[in-house]
Amino acid sequence: MTRTHRPCCAPATAPVAVAAPSAAAAAAAAEPGPAARPRSTRGQVRLPGGGFAMGDAFGEGYPADGETPVHTVLLRPFHIDETAVTNARFAAFVKATGHVTDAERFGSSAVFHLVVAAPDADVLGNAAGAPWWINVRGAHWRRPEGARSDITGRQNHPVVHVSWNDATAYARWAGKRLPTEAEWEYAARGGLAGRRYAWGDELTPGGRWRCNIWQGRFPHVNTAEDGHLTTAPVKSYRPNGHGLWNTAGNVWEWCSDWFSPTYYAESPAADPHGPGTGTTRVLRGGSYLCHDSYCNRYRVAARSSNTPDSSSGNLGFRCANDADLTYGSAAE
Repeated sequence: MTRTHRPCCAPATAPVAVAAPSAAAAAAAAEPGPAARPRSTRGQVRLPGGGFAMGDAFGEGYPADGETPVHTVLLRPFHIDETAVTNARFAAFVKATGHVTDAERFGSSAVFHLVVAAPDADVLGNAAGAPWWINVRGAHWRRPEGARSDITGRQNHPVVHVSWNDATAYARWAGKRLPTEAEWEYAARGGLAGRRYAWGDELTPGGRWRCNIWQGRFPHVNTAEDGHLTTAPVKSYRPNGHGLWNTAGNVWEWCSDWFSPTYYAESPAADPHGPGTGTTRVLRGGSYLCHDSYCNRYRVAARSSNTPDSSSGNLGFRCANDADLTYGSAAE
């Protein structure tokens, strides 16, 4: 089935005009990132690699996303985080390095309209083409819904409002890296070849929700049948066959690759790292805002992308690592 393309449920940077970062913030952004720490596989599972069929075998993707052709990919062994990076882990990174996120530098980030918690003066406008996203002054990882919110009680939720730049800075500090897109899909499939989801082909086997996505009428009514309106703890539902949690829904996850909708037609078979250049970076997994009526990108083959400095309340990440020190990291 060919679907009419719908823009992804995560807007690019600056959904409306905002002030440029201050001179001090711009200078801070130009400073070198945190020093790389020794390689660490803390919180990761080791996957054996090997061959798998990558891409959409059901014809359910958006043509502009480039989920086809299905092609065989051969990966070397690698490690990948069991979960998305949590608020607690990101807080440790910020405490150790003083890192300032892109959302903090820009002074605003995108918040879903039903959960904005900010003074009216902080509501700066809607995202073009996706009016459910509100540009909120002061929204960032510590205040995900705006100035009147915080992450109390959400230490084990995925960190959000993190850009690709922020994710790569964290990974460097943690002695890790971002996964390539091929590594991410291999890991997310959990050993199930050619399936629609990480657990099989049925969205709710036995009537049970297996991921945190939208239920109801998007974007106005979420019945929260899966138990969550926005993010869920990183170890919600069940892990897949590789021991990874929440590879569908919850938050979009950054990959190291540049994005191209035609890349699958030219991708090398062995350990692809994406195009050499681009304007947006790959995102995988979908988020708590995905719904079949608008964005069915919670399928394991689904792809999206955004600019490296973009952030919103549904963008997060997990890290990967080489299985041994003789194999070079994915290009960043």
